[in-house]
Amino acid sequence: MARAPKSDPKDTPDASAVEELDEIRDRVVEAIEVGAPIDARRDLMDMHPADIADLLESIPRDVRHQAWAEVPLRSMGEVLAEAHEGVRDDLVAHMDPELLVHAVGSLEVDDIADLVTDLPPEIADEVEAAVEEEAREDLQTVLQYPEDTAGGLMNVDTVTVRGNLPLEVIQRYLRQRGEVPEYTDKLFIVNRDDHLTGTLFLSSLLTSNPRDSVASHADTDPVTFNAMTDAEDVAHAFERYNLVSAPVIDDSGKLLGRITIDDVVDVIRDEADHSVMAPVGLDEEEDIFAPVLRTTKSRALWLGVNLLTAVLASWVIGRFEASIEQLVALAVLMPIVASMGGNAGTQTLTVVIRGIGLGTVTFANGSRVLVKEALVGGLNGVIFAVIVAAVAILWYDNWQLGLIIGFAMIINLVVSAVAGVALPLAFEKAGIDPALASGVALTTITDVIGFLAVLGLATWILL
Repeated sequence: MARAPKSDPKDTPDASAVEELDEIRDRVVEAIEVGAPIDARRDLMDMHPADIADLLESIPRDVRHQAWAEVPLRSMGEVLAEAHEGVRDDLVAHMDPELLVHAVGSLEVDDIADLVTDLPPEIADEVEAAVEEEAREDLQTVLQYPEDTAGGLMNVDTVTVRGNLPLEVIQRYLRQRGEVPEYTDKLFIVNRDDHLTGTLFLSSLLTSNPRDSVASHADTDPVTFNAMTDAEDVAHAFERYNLVSAPVIDDSGKLLGRITIDDVVDVIRDEADHSVMAPVGLDEEEDIFAPVLRTTKSRALWLGVNLLTAVLASWVIGRFEASIEQLVALAVLMPIVASMGGNAGTQTLTVVIRGIGLGTVTFANGSRVLVKEALVGGLNGVIFAVIVAAVAILWYDNWQLGLIIGFAMIINLVVSAVAGVALPLAFEKAGIDPALASGVALTTITDVIGFLAVLGLATWILL
């Protein structure tokens, strides 16, 4: 996942500068297209790496490669760290290996760790060899953890203090140090074995009596994360407890590093992108300007799955061909029942998947959620059954047809609600991403049950 670039705060554009970014992007593209790379380079030198990444993601590949060649070397690493994976892979594939090693090797350890796993093995080895020895050890520490865990997110650059020292000693130490890592809102208190014993907020350090000890103002029960904690759980904890930074520890309580809010924002953004893209079988890191054949291949599989579900629904309709021939109105009204079931099921599915992600829907309370949603589906089913039945009776002057459509509506809305709860819980239990798999399964169920309810009731009552 992308990380926010570790740049000097003074390089961050203010509110007035943000309004000019669109104009700068247009100038860069125009300069490339008219063959004036020097003009493009001049604008790119003044842009924040995150804005350059946005620019590269929003232009076609041929223009992108020309613009990338004009990006200052000092910004290339941070741009790669900020760009989405699909665009980053495209840029890396066209970079000189030595240039790539230099660009990535100049980043902070956590950013290098984030990028190096996506690089070709031989380039990754060169990057690791190029960093300083101390940084290389820190890099190996981060790389031993999966990137979607707290250990994979952490930065080993921390400020640690002893609890028995007076605050004035800590203040003097920080002045001598000259600077602290970005997003430092607290110092970490450790013992001689580097085990975390608490944290000291900078606000307490600045406002308390300098002669007081660190321990007297320590938070002895801070929010901590084990190195193997899932990244999504980390993000939810940051949101819940309004954290700016938090320590990462191993199983013995030894301090390994810290997670900061900029990395958590990236996790949240990735979650949001995934929740939008996964239900339709798309990769949130896909390059919008990727080659046609590659994009076609990535989407064809999901379309094939949807084709199979559509064939299944058509097969159900085919079983009742005789009923449809005798009462054509069934063909007109069936899509209403199937569509209502699909929409109702999607509402339930969305709420449940979000609840699973937030931890508010679990297997422990799943049965209660299922009952509640089934009752909601039943009540809505009755309401809309009355409406659609009245329409059918007035339209076709056939009260039996209205009765059939009404009961079918109730059946499908109840089934869709139950499926909207059961499917994501079942997929979660099986270790399958509910957001990815539940949507197509729900569509199949609501279509099949909707058609089956209408045609089955019609065959039983009318024929």
